[in-house]
Amino acid sequence: MQKSEQPVLRDIVLVGGGHSHVGVLKRFAMNPVPGVRLTLICRDTHTPYSGMLPGYVAGHYSYDEVHIDLSKLAEFAGARFYRDEAIGIDRSAKRVICRSRPDVPYDILSVNIGSSPRVVDVDGAREHAVPVKPINGFNNRWLSLLSRLENHEGPMTVAVVGAGAGGVELTLAMQFRLRNELENRGQDPDRLHFHLFDAESQILPTHNAKVRAVFADKLAKRGVKVHLGSPVSKVEAGRLTTEAGDTFPVDEVLWVTRAGGPQWLDETGLALDDGRFIRVRDTLQTETDDDIFAVGDIANVVNHPREKAGVFAVRQGRPLADNLKRHALGKAVKPFTPQKKWLALISTGDKFAVASRGDISFAGKWVWRWKNHIDQRFMAKFNDLPPMEENAALPDTGAAQNAEEASQAISAVAMRCGGCGAKVGSTVLSRALGELRPIERDDILIGLHAPDDAAVLKVPPGKAVVHTVDFFRAFIDDPYVFGKVAANHALGDVFAMGAEAQSATAVATVPYGIESKVEDIVYQMMSGAVEVLNEAGCALVGGHTGEGRELALGFAVNGLIDPEEVMSKGGLRAGDVLLLTKPIGTGTLFAAHARLEAKGRWIDAALASMVQSNKAAAQCLRRYGSKACTDVTGFGLLGHLVEMTRPSGVDAELDLGAIPILPGAEETAAAGILSSLQPANIRLRRGIRDQEKWVKHPRYPLIFDPQTAGGLLASVPADQADACVSELKALGYPHTAIIGRVLPQDESGPIEPITLRD
Repeated sequence: MQKSEQPVLRDIVLVGGGHSHVGVLKRFAMNPVPGVRLTLICRDTHTPYSGMLPGYVAGHYSYDEVHIDLSKLAEFAGARFYRDEAIGIDRSAKRVICRSRPDVPYDILSVNIGSSPRVVDVDGAREHAVPVKPINGFNNRWLSLLSRLENHEGPMTVAVVGAGAGGVELTLAMQFRLRNELENRGQDPDRLHFHLFDAESQILPTHNAKVRAVFADKLAKRGVKVHLGSPVSKVEAGRLTTEAGDTFPVDEVLWVTRAGGPQWLDETGLALDDGRFIRVRDTLQTETDDDIFAVGDIANVVNHPREKAGVFAVRQGRPLADNLKRHALGKAVKPFTPQKKWLALISTGDKFAVASRGDISFAGKWVWRWKNHIDQRFMAKFNDLPPMEENAALPDTGAAQNAEEASQAISAVAMRCGGCGAKVGSTVLSRALGELRPIERDDILIGLHAPDDAAVLKVPPGKAVVHTVDFFRAFIDDPYVFGKVAANHALGDVFAMGAEAQSATAVATVPYGIESKVEDIVYQMMSGAVEVLNEAGCALVGGHTGEGRELALGFAVNGLIDPEEVMSKGGLRAGDVLLLTKPIGTGTLFAAHARLEAKGRWIDAALASMVQSNKAAAQCLRRYGSKACTDVTGFGLLGHLVEMTRPSGVDAELDLGAIPILPGAEETAAAGILSSLQPANIRLRRGIRDQEKWVKHPRYPLIFDPQTAGGLLASVPADQADACVSELKALGYPHTAIIGRVLPQDESGPIEPITLRD
């Protein structure tokens, strides 16, 4: 996705990846507003489409067929994607409070977080029932439940509490799936027993009598026992009790009853109804705050109350996007009236469905095929994304809300100064960095918050100094995560030598813009970096921040080491085995991400690997006698191994099949999507014996793949290798593997030092 050079004037923050917000992302992608930036905050990268979730449970769809990839969609829309959970809103400071990252400032906010069953209202339900909502976390709960059900011995009773459309549909989908699973294993499907409970006197109370009759007949024929008119009053391990005093033995309980908003909404000061849903006007703005919108299940449109159904969230996407744009541009927002009647398509698990709209209904397998066509077409809009044309990024102050903001925008896009004039202003830096709390060390005499122009450090007696520097531009739109990766990457060289990190000096470039936006980027990025540095025991002692076209960050890092205990690249010894502590593949994955060809969960796995410190791994390797170690970074696995064999005077053998690979990396490499540094790294193929025979191997391209914040490549004595691998895995490096061995140098010399095998 091409990024606009237009300075950011207004920030629209979307909290939650619900059906309305995916519509907003798509509409902004196709028609962006200069100067307006979108940020999506969501704890899950893949958000399910509620209309297809029962089909997924029944086994008719794969995971990817029913989930929208928010990472890819946000990249397509030019939006920042922050994978975290919102837990509050500070309206006075206009910030979203997140669980695991710094607060996120907003100019305009939209909330689309769905709702959750109120399990706290029933004794024991929180501890012993599985809530179906919020649906964006349903998959993990379903897979866990499925595993328990499949491994259960003897008869099993499943209770579903809630006989609305969602509860009935889920009951029939689960029963269909589980009976098929048992039959396929040669087991008796009749050992499964399903019960459906509701306080109402009838099932599907918001639908017409014909629809209720069809489902009552289906439930009866499928052997589902329905209990109506008495709410569940207590849930215990293995037992469920109703207010009528009836007790039922149960093995699993699913909760699909009346839902509500999260408790943290109480602290926002927003007007809420009795169910803790946000009260909104026809414009989808909250009654309390014009700068905050709410949609989907979490919203109560007070003038047009409707059932909590996905169709309304989907329909709100377009008017929400339009009103967010209007409000950002200072224009009047428009009211939206939802339809009074809507089409509901409810499936029965066995590729049969019922259509309901007002007093009209019809049913059959053809209805399921019709529903499937509608659902597939809807999902294609968000998962089959077209290539985007590059936008002409002409400066535009249309999003400015006042003369002062417009003046700042004009200043931000004016011809930029060079030299010291390109530095970020001191007041911006002092505010952004003033909140950072780097650790204090006794050997740091003058550090970050001193007024001096340089840091002053002490070197303890008997220690030598290790010094390294790294710098690169941002490859993701989240400055906080980028800061963590950049700091971790810079520390890698110090740890790989067996040193203790002492201090770090930062060098950053930040895209020019109005002060408040620049300040937040610096704060977010350096907050992530300082978290990593503090955890490593490394003090941030200073730095330099200047303006540039792209966000970039690097560190000069000092470390301390006993000169007798250095792990160097020249320490390989014949007979040792080669270990790798992290999987490879970041280069191809992020190249694919930029082309919208990577799945969001692949990027999640890559980032999780990149933010993992190498400190504990290096300490472990040294305990097991390693004398040679390096972190795998830009030159790729092969390049760094060649760097080790030559000064060590040895050859090496790599086992391609044993190399740990990040999820998705083989797929993207096979598709020919490679890092821009790959061609330079491939020149090292001359160091491989008989390299022509390996060119078509699926893992061959990955040994040249440049890594960011990669793992440690090290040698250990062969008799220590298994114990070392076991300890590394116990320390949190689960992908650690023995990937080869060190060989005596061939008599012909180090011309082709690397042998491959599979």
